[in-house]
Amino acid sequence: MKKYNVGLVGVGAVGTEMIRMLRDRKFPVNGQVKVFASRERDEQILGETYRVLKADENCFKGLDIVLFAGKTDVAIQLKDACVKAGAKMIDNSRAFRQDPEVPLVVPQVNPEDLDWNKGVIANPNCTTAIMLEAVAPLHKAKGLRRLVAATYQAASGAGQPGLNELEDQIHAYAKGEPLVVKAFQHQLMYNLIPHIDKFDETNWYTLEELKMRNEARKMLHHPELRLSCTCVRVPIARAHSESLNLEFENEITPEEAREILSKSEGVKVVDDPLNGGYPMPLDATAKYDVLAGRIRQDISRDDKRGLEMFVSGDQLLRGAALNAVEIAEHLVSRGLV
Repeated sequence: MKKYNVGLVGVGAVGTEMIRMLRDRKFPVNGQVKVFASRERDEQILGETYRVLKADENCFKGLDIVLFAGKTDVAIQLKDACVKAGAKMIDNSRAFRQDPEVPLVVPQVNPEDLDWNKGVIANPNCTTAIMLEAVAPLHKAKGLRRLVAATYQAASGAGQPGLNELEDQIHAYAKGEPLVVKAFQHQLMYNLIPHIDKFDETNWYTLEELKMRNEARKMLHHPELRLSCTCVRVPIARAHSESLNLEFENEITPEEAREILSKSEGVKVVDDPLNGGYPMPLDATAKYDVLAGRIRQDISRDDKRGLEMFVSGDQLLRGAALNAVEIAEHLVSRGLV
């Protein structure tokens, strides 16, 4: 089996999970993943010592695939150098998601878009990725017209600082100490914050909410899709959840939806509500699949073209690290690297 020289830019929570996924899925890496960051140092990652090299325009020579888990400005700065070196860049930032020259891909949703890549492939926003794992199979079968979503996004969606802040607030509260607020706009413990990313002052949606609409339109090749959502930060550690109201071109029953989703890669139907069977973030944590359940007919409609559904998925895996590694796997299987 051919082996590939793989690089990683960024060694935070997502970067660490990318290395874990490469290992767990036995991706054919030639030796050790070459890791790059803002400064040179030795770093312990998953029990192994890595020599972290400085990320710059000259660091990609000889690499076949580079996973980017760093900041948007770093991805923009290093993109041309990565492509010029002949490496495929798989970027987890928002830098190129709406670039018409860059495919935005979840392999279970639109793998064919990899075929027209010009050296750069974008990972979607983790919330979009989780949503589309469950929505895309239904769209292909019945034609999605409109989607209204409410998201319940974990503290770790804001990175390690967000998770640390939630844990610090829990410990401080137990000790009767003041709660420190830095990573979020307000106290997260015992609270919900309907504010993720900046507000667009022309319509008062947040950029997170607009990303979900714009990315879904691009990945589903459905530029007229009507999508509205409210994104909410919730006081849980890991895994995002979403409540989805779906309107289709054609009639669909809950039974049909369960049948379609039960045959869809990347989705696990958990829909036995009388026995406590429904998607929950605790059950989705560290799992590859998006959990889909609470599937029911929308009773606000006079026809059978509407469904309600609830999904949960691990945003660090399904929404980021696992998706990036699956893109690399598909590049290999499609002979694109």
